[in-house]
Amino acid sequence: MEVLKGVSLIGLGVYIKSADCLVLADFHIGYEEALNKQGVLVPRFSFQDIVAWLKPLKHHKLIVVNGDIKHEFGAISQQEWTETLQILDILKSKSGRLVLIKGNHDTILEPLAKRKDVEILDLIKVGGFLITHGHRVPDANELKGVQGIIIGHEHPAVTLREGVRTELFKCFLVGNYKRKPLIVMPSSNLLTPGTDVLKEKLLSPFLRNGISSFDVYIVEKKVYFFGKTKDLLRGHTS
Repeated sequence: MEVLKGVSLIGLGVYIKSADCLVLADFHIGYEEALNKQGVLVPRFSFQDIVAWLKPLKHHKLIVVNGDIKHEFGAISQQEWTETLQILDILKSKSGRLVLIKGNHDTILEPLAKRKDVEILDLIKVGGFLITHGHRVPDANELKGVQGIIIGHEHPAVTLREGVRTELFKCFLVGNYKRKPLIVMPSSNLLTPGTDVLKEKLLSPFLRNGISSFDVYIVEKKVYFFGKTKDLLRGHTS
């Protein structure tokens, strides 16, 4: 689904046509192991689901992982070592160039990237768009000449209600930041839907002025336009 000229939402990714670039975000590999260490026992099926999702992807000139490919802030866990390297192999096989954008969880990312000879950047400009994780706002020089911005970090999701039944869905948010189009990407971690942006406090400094005028695109088997967040919020609280 095209949301801006030459920019489409495909599954959980953003596709920039002019650069043949696919952007993915927030895999948070190792999340299950982190939960297990906290005493929360969950089955480790997320990795197999991610692999099954990635393998049919078409080949692209450029694939960008927009931050937080791994979950742990500190040392690289055993799950992260094993599974992240396999994900990098798949993504490299699907791209002419693979770039990892450093997210707030990626404090120790270099050993993994070095093992697979993958670039790590703080941000990248592609097809007029600035791709950055979203936990910090770039400076004026970094924003210079940028037509639009793509961020992750927020893991947006919305709760939809039908009668007494409610369900949380991953979603994209599309709005503006300082008069520039802004796309907020959902998490590529398939274990959890994400953060309900209709209920919970927003994390990204890009969203400090609120998201009431943002468009919402729900991700299910396809991507569906669901209107403005303010309209969903009105129905959510009525």
